[in-house]
Amino acid sequence: MHPSRVSLCISIVSFASVVLNAIRRYTMAFSTAAGYGNLPNGNFSPVIYSKQVQLAFRKASVVEAITNSDYFGEIAQMGDSVKIIKEPEITVKSYARGTTITPQDLDDEDFSLTIDKANYFAFKVDDIEEAHSHVNFSSLASDRAAYRLSDQFDQDVLGYMSGYKQSALHGNANTANTTTNGSVAVSTAGTDELLSSMKLDGSDFNAGTGGQSVALLPRTGGATATPSTAGEANPLQLIARMARKLDQQNVDTTGRWLVVDPVFMEILRDEDSRLQNADFGESGGIRNGLVVNNLHGFQVHVSNNLPTFGTGPATNAASNASNYGLIVGGHSSAVATAEQINKTESYRDPDSFADIVRGMHLYGRKILRPEALVNALYNLR
Repeated sequence: MHPSRVSLCISIVSFASVVLNAIRRYTMAFSTAAGYGNLPNGNFSPVIYSKQVQLAFRKASVVEAITNSDYFGEIAQMGDSVKIIKEPEITVKSYARGTTITPQDLDDEDFSLTIDKANYFAFKVDDIEEAHSHVNFSSLASDRAAYRLSDQFDQDVLGYMSGYKQSALHGNANTANTTTNGSVAVSTAGTDELLSSMKLDGSDFNAGTGGQSVALLPRTGGATATPSTAGEANPLQLIARMARKLDQQNVDTTGRWLVVDPVFMEILRDEDSRLQNADFGESGGIRNGLVVNNLHGFQVHVSNNLPTFGTGPATNAASNASNYGLIVGGHSSAVATAEQINKTESYRDPDSFADIVRGMHLYGRKILRPEALVNALYNLR
């Protein structure tokens, strides 16, 4: 190699070494107080890490798409609750010439949608971290917090309309809801505000056992296409039964929805590949969790926020009373949701040179038409 090139290479290596040492000194320039755990890896330094931050994958929230949000504006103006007038029942009578017509008195029965749920977040960013950061951590963290609030809201409402309360975020230890939110919309509803006739389990198929989940298996074709074992069914059979339950309650066919979990969606895809064809569903990919636009009259959504029990639905058994999942279907008028406050604010930390960002989400939910909600317990077969 020519001496001039050798000298150039040595100069480049020397310069790189100087830059690297400078980077190390700069990165370690700010000491950290004992017990301070914010951004522990020092990733606020602009020197080493790329400006491109990989955001966490987002799950689609489906509650806004399947519930009645007509009362959002009223809640914001009226306070912490709103009286909802129940649709009055009308009596139809026969008529003959000369019959004296007697108008009926309309009933003004009502029930309340109460803002009784609250979630919050709070974090802080030190002035040093903010001044020397290559990303806006306040904006980044606020965006993630907003998603988490929405995710928690989604899980709580899906559990509520299914008859269960979530004990922890995405935990499997769910318990039956025994606390009525205000007054029940229908006198025959239970403390979970649901109708027992609209809950499907193993006893609804081939003389299965009550209290145990429906054992689902995909259609195999031929003479064995329809299961004959007690408590067993095909996915489409279960969805058709849910549609029948709503039909028997005279629930509108327009506006029906169905929320399933990824395990159920997998066996539904095994059931018939045409379900994912654009002629049957909606082309263009998943939007707001919607995967099939019309299946037995339902718009089908997929969510990880449905209640699960024990080890979940992916349990291969003829029937199961401990490990199973739940799917829920209904009409857009069945449940009302409203939020009163949804904002973030920042203020100076009095104990350090830092900005604290916090936010609170207040919301309420109410089952308006339990006859327009149907759920089913299931496990894999």
